[in-house]
Amino acid sequence: MQADSSIRALDTEQVNPRTRHLDSCSTLELLQLMNAEDFRVPAAVAEALPAVAEAVELIAASLRAGGRLFYVGAGTSGRLGMLDAYECPPTFGTAPELVQALVAGGVARDRADESAEDDPELGAADLAGRGLAPGDVVVGIAASGRTPYVVGALRCARSAGAHTVALACCRGSAIGALADRAIEVAVGPEALTGSTRLKAGTAQKLVLNMISTATMVRLGKAYGNFMVDMQPSNGKLRQRARGIVAMATGADEAAVEAAMSATGEQMKASIVMLLAGVSAEEAFRRLDQAGGIVREALRG
Repeated sequence: MQADSSIRALDTEQVNPRTRHLDSCSTLELLQLMNAEDFRVPAAVAEALPAVAEAVELIAASLRAGGRLFYVGAGTSGRLGMLDAYECPPTFGTAPELVQALVAGGVARDRADESAEDDPELGAADLAGRGLAPGDVVVGIAASGRTPYVVGALRCARSAGAHTVALACCRGSAIGALADRAIEVAVGPEALTGSTRLKAGTAQKLVLNMISTATMVRLGKAYGNFMVDMQPSNGKLRQRARGIVAMATGADEAAVEAAMSATGEQMKASIVMLLAGVSAEEAFRRLDQAGGIVREALRG
């Protein structure tokens, strides 16, 4: 599938009248213009929040039922999806296969293969190669809303009976028309015409932050506003884990250390242990009965 002239009509490809003189600005003026454009992004994301909420509910229900989440994109969009997927295991203690990312052309160490995004069959094949199942969710990410690789992946997902979400930066997108839920964040023309790693990329990052974080909160990966399923896999994270347990319970350092030792560094069980005044074994039993939700486990 070759790119055609229709790309010129996209919001993300228009000329920004506020930055036409970008090359004649001083460095500070240039940065001020870019900063002013960036300020427009949160407002555009706010308008799309109802659609983001629908997507989160769909994804959380699917993961709760044993499904997986796939991010699919090309270029900056794909790499942002990959970043979000990679952050889930250390932040939320998820298995690596629960949240996965597919990037058109793969991820090269020294350069990006941008040509792969023009192949819808490649998107379908890459996704099918992950053993896509009806209970899975595929989030197609494309600033333009029309990237062939993403279109092919979403069509494959629909054929497999999987759930689909589209994340685009223009209204009335092609991928939005293919998806069960469409998130369309209209950020408008970029400061540098067509450079969608700027406002569009920022909008996508904000939405992906919301999707993964809100989904994991719905799945019981938080207690209050504390992340309680993180993996304390290095010195910094071990200190953070103990700090979170201390703040969540009000316990002193010695009590926190004893609880973390008794539970094998499990933050949820340590919190239940300390707040409910129970043994590690009882804390694990309560959490199991509560589906891993700390607040429910504390009710006994």
